Amino acid sequence: MIGFKDDKLMSLVTAAVLILLSWLFKYLGYRIFSDILMILSAAVSGYKIIKSAVMSLKFKVVSINLLVSIAAIGAIIIGEYWEAAAVTFLFSFGGFLESYTLRKTRDALKYLVDMSPKIAHVIKEGKIVDVPAENVMVGDAVAVKTGEKVPVDGKVIKGDASINQAAITGESMPVDVGIGSLVYSGTINENGYIEVETEKAGEDTTFSKILYLVEEAQGEKAPTQKFIERFSKYYTPAVIIASLITFIIKRDLMMALTFLVIACPGALVISTPVSIVSAIGNAARHGVIIKGGEYLESLGKVDIVAFDKTGTLTEGKPVVVDIKSFEIEKEELLKIAKSLEIKSEHPIAKAIVSYAGDEETYEVDKFEVITGQGIKGIINGKVYYAGNRKLMEKSSVKVDDVLNFIEDEQSKGRTPIIVAENDNVIGILSISDKIKSTSVEAVKRLKKTGIKKNVILTGDNENAARFVKEELGADEYYAELLPDEKLKKLKMLKTEGSVAMVGDGINDAPSLAYADIGISMGLSGTDVANDVSNIILADDNLNKLAFAVDLSKAAIKNMKQNIYFSVFVVFALLLGVIYGEVFLASGMFIHEASVFVVTLNAMRLLNYKGRV
Repeated sequence: MIGFKDDKLMSLVTAAVLILLSWLFKYLGYRIFSDILMILSAAVSGYKIIKSAVMSLKFKVVSINLLVSIAAIGAIIIGEYWEAAAVTFLFSFGGFLESYTLRKTRDALKYLVDMSPKIAHVIKEGKIVDVPAENVMVGDAVAVKTGEKVPVDGKVIKGDASINQAAITGESMPVDVGIGSLVYSGTINENGYIEVETEKAGEDTTFSKILYLVEEAQGEKAPTQKFIERFSKYYTPAVIIASLITFIIKRDLMMALTFLVIACPGALVISTPVSIVSAIGNAARHGVIIKGGEYLESLGKVDIVAFDKTGTLTEGKPVVVDIKSFEIEKEELLKIAKSLEIKSEHPIAKAIVSYAGDEETYEVDKFEVITGQGIKGIINGKVYYAGNRKLMEKSSVKVDDVLNFIEDEQSKGRTPIIVAENDNVIGILSISDKIKSTSVEAVKRLKKTGIKKNVILTGDNENAARFVKEELGADEYYAELLPDEKLKKLKMLKTEGSVAMVGDGINDAPSLAYADIGISMGLSGTDVANDVSNIILADDNLNKLAFAVDLSKAAIKNMKQNIYFSVFVVFALLLGVIYGEVFLASGMFIHEASVFVVTLNAMRLLNYKGRV
């Protein structure tokens, strides 16, 4: 959250209020007060710019701040107070956006630290002793109860549980674990009791690696050096030297001053900020939050888009996508399934109950949850089961006749929940994380914008990843990836071109931070993902991403038009001054006209509707 104690924000708000008041006084006919207020606005937003320029000069560095300072001071000298205020305000606004983005990034790291497991229940001599998670040693046995976070990476040595691994793999479907299964720090035990033999603890755990990878990736992302910054490095000293030479040769102080003032590139300095502000404003109206001009520019240069699967391309929660009944009506199958599942807290059970809707239920006796396998109960004297193949095999239920159907469903990335009566299968409910309605169209539209490759990076299983890839028409997929493995794939993709990463989970944070552009989902995305990303799709609509890419390309083109035009006008005016054809009044008229043209051209981006 931004407070009014923020100096940069206070300066911007003050400068904006002064500009508005200046316009009001000008409208009322109080020109002197209007001019004073405009000068004050330029001073408020330009103070730190000039201070930075002076500090840079002390270290013999000619920065973009010096160029802006000369433009503002020159404008004030010749009485063009609005230009001075506009140049300093727009430049300060860009700096504020960069500072705000950096602050949110630091907040994301703090959030990750705060949500890491703090306490571990270590089993010593048959007793449970609570110790700080970072003090657990390799080889220690740790107890994890229902609702608690796993504090270490290790292997289950006792018990069964249903583990929510969303923080690590991003997958919404809980994983059933038992003796011999691997579990990771930061995951949550949703149901059951397990004891874990510690293999990694403290800074070596998978969750700690996510924190480290986010921090490292952010450090690697240096700001791009823009054209105007490179231009100002040479242009600013060149103008000052040329002005001095003009005075020495012509012995005409007024001509030298005219040369210096007209050379102050007001149109050039605002050429990029005005385009950026217009494009960012348009994007915001379309539900795309772009955190700064650098990211707007970078998005238009992206070659590859890498997608997380769960919650990004899919809905992020299990739903019933198909029902197969055997010698029983589907309505009756649903009634039985709901009667069993309504007593369970498992996400799959909730999906079945939700799908069944208002369907009535039977009274269930001797209800029992078999952790990692399913549930059983007695309805009207008959034993019913709902669960996976393990439960059916354990309960001597015959599944041979439906084995092909089960395997076919699994090949589509679905989870088949088998419902049996006594020892016979009476139906199968297929559970899956449904693909979002916007995903297919989004991938197609991205191709039309010039994106060369769409890739899926997911912690989900091979079948689910392959099925989503084929449904969407994506180019590649990589499955069963932990956060550090996802980051390695991203590094590999970056050797092929500029990469944007789209994700929503904590596990995506390192990749979002490392990618050339990180894009998160505003509604379903975690706070960490939204904070480390550069762009947020406010309503989770992936179709908006194609629009944003297209808008970015249009903005880059618009900025280049403004820059080339501004440079041409400045050099044409300077030649006119040297040859005695342009004087202060006529030069400033053309100067102001160029600022007006650049502004109008940039404002076209406000109404840009896209080409795809």
